[in-house]
Amino acid sequence: MSDMQWTVLCTTAEVLPGERHVAWLGDTPVLVVNHDGDFYALEDRCSHEDFELSPGPYDADAGTIECVLHGARFDVRTGEPLCPPAYSAVQTFPVMVQDGLIYVSDPR
Repeated sequence: MSDMQWTVLCTTAEVLPGERHVAWLGDTPVLVVNHDGDFYALEDRCSHEDFELSPGPYDADAGTIECVLHGARFDVRTGEPLCPPAYSAVQTFPVMVQDGLIYVSDPR
């Protein structure tokens, strides 16, 4: 592992291709998404209205998740907003997979 501080969030078996899983990094809810076999982690909070993203529809083809509250969509790979009413990115976390475990690091 690198010099970064890494925390185990879940196992790869908990997040099969096209699926997602919510875990906690301290007091921060983190949404882990398996998009085409790659794992991405973003804060489980819409940047528009501080509402959880995890209940929203995930489009596995586009790699996006939509907030159910007002319809803002985000790229799960970058956290970037793709449409109004969100204009700010969602916090993302570096991901490392080792021995079937999904680790994240907190860059904040």
